[in-house]
Amino acid sequence: MDRRQFLSLEKPPVKLKQDFSHVARTQSGINPYSGSWTINETRHLLKRTMFGASRDDVNYFLARGMHNSVSELLELINHPSYTPPSPPVNNYSNLITDPNCAAGLPWPGTADTNNGTVYTYSSRKRSMKSWWTAQMLNQPRSLREKMVLFWSNHFVIEFDTVSVSTYIYKYNELLRLYALGNFKEFVKQITLNSAMLKYLNGEKNTATAPNENYGRELQELFTIGKDATGNPPYTEDDVKAAARVLTGWRNDLVAGTTSANGFNSYFDPAKHDTADKQFSAFYNYTQINGLSGTGAVSELDDLLNMIFAKDEVSLFICRKLYRYFVYYEIDAATEQNVIVPLAAVFRSNNYEIVPVLDVLFRSEHFFDVLNQGCLIKNPIDFSVGFCREFNVVFPDSSNLSGQYGCWDKVRSAASGMQQDVGDPPNVAGWIPYYQEPSYHEIWINSDTLPKRNQYTDRMASYGYTNYGGTILFDVVAYTETLTNASDPLTLIEEVLALHYCIDVSQNLRNYLLSILLSGQTSNSYWSDAWDDYISDPTNTSYYNIVKTRLRQFYSYLMDLSEYQLS
Repeated sequence: MDRRQFLSLEKPPVKLKQDFSHVARTQSGINPYSGSWTINETRHLLKRTMFGASRDDVNYFLARGMHNSVSELLELINHPSYTPPSPPVNNYSNLITDPNCAAGLPWPGTADTNNGTVYTYSSRKRSMKSWWTAQMLNQPRSLREKMVLFWSNHFVIEFDTVSVSTYIYKYNELLRLYALGNFKEFVKQITLNSAMLKYLNGEKNTATAPNENYGRELQELFTIGKDATGNPPYTEDDVKAAARVLTGWRNDLVAGTTSANGFNSYFDPAKHDTADKQFSAFYNYTQINGLSGTGAVSELDDLLNMIFAKDEVSLFICRKLYRYFVYYEIDAATEQNVIVPLAAVFRSNNYEIVPVLDVLFRSEHFFDVLNQGCLIKNPIDFSVGFCREFNVVFPDSSNLSGQYGCWDKVRSAASGMQQDVGDPPNVAGWIPYYQEPSYHEIWINSDTLPKRNQYTDRMASYGYTNYGGTILFDVVAYTETLTNASDPLTLIEEVLALHYCIDVSQNLRNYLLSILLSGQTSNSYWSDAWDDYISDPTNTSYYNIVKTRLRQFYSYLMDLSEYQLS
């Protein structure tokens, strides 16, 4: 009987969703959490705020306590001023010759080439995605990387559509800079970002040919959102007026060349609509006075001041943060006890992001037992978190092609599970974050669940090789890091505590033990095998015995539904 047959016969499937339509899931709110600080709370905080919870990180933050842990994750303590990571480099010289960037050098800031024989954008796009994946894999003890992914699903662009490599890099750079910054200023800067101007046709928006794409998404997807009935509270005339405010912005890349501005946007007063812009009753009939010349750029500030005067902005963003970090369903109790007071915190702090997250992550609601182990890991969290939690070693920069190639294998695995970093399916982002009523359950289907199992099974066996680099989950080396691997019961409990967010049955524990014992009944059957290996790790026979059992042990654990939860 294989492990999947055992699962279907001996263990009922985990219920991933419950019907809370008539009762509140929980009455807890944003009062400070005052409960215990154990491995359970530590693991919960880390799995929600980082990509996976490595054993070293769990032990580190367990010793730090809740308050210091939250402060450090929000970069309030133990973090120097933010410094952006080094940019991606030309790792693709083994595939094509880039006339504008030599092998091993950073390509951002240089033009793409497309002369009919050399097309560098596709190689640079993959380089960018691999590099971005590496930032997640190598993240510091900070929330920033998780927020970069969040904002990429909020201020959506699609790399395939933008098709200018430096634009997509500068877009990612902007997400990093403002990931924990001021949301209002963030909205302004994303409005003027070259990638966004290209993606939503802002660079084509002129007084004589207004384009409403960005004016619409600015309100519907980026700030105001829709009301409880799914309708926008603003009007079509508001969309048109916003589009007119935004006329005149341009990008400096023309026919494969760059101006002195270096891939930045700029304002062309000759393309701007200088007439007054009238808004609806929703915006209190605000009129933005039309301006001419370079001073017309201030109309954008007037537009954002008008939008941010509406409470809907704070409520909309707090709901999105809640669904990302806590749970996908927001019932009436959660709206009243969590969302509304968080939105008040957001407004009272002039739309600074950190104060909102600080209150949320210290709250009794966040640590409520009903909010632990209730989210399905998104594919990026699943693939990247696996590597971090099981200490997967990647090639170093001496093998640049292999290093980027292995980062890309992780990215590609998540893409196969329907989350390709940098390329959400549409301007609304990845469907599981907004599609009612299933939300995150959409991540798991007959196509993606087998791919999750295939990824972890393969990583626990022979791994992935790309351009001379190999990554795999070294089951023996990882087990050596555990507290007392010689005792199979202790080993099982520690692995469950680190990698599962919910408790499991004794039947499952017994089956895991039977794997380590190869069907024997005495615990010494594992202890002796492990001790023999530790006493002589160069002995191939000893090594293969424990490796075979551990591969089956970890593969079984990772194929179960509990491992899909965060």
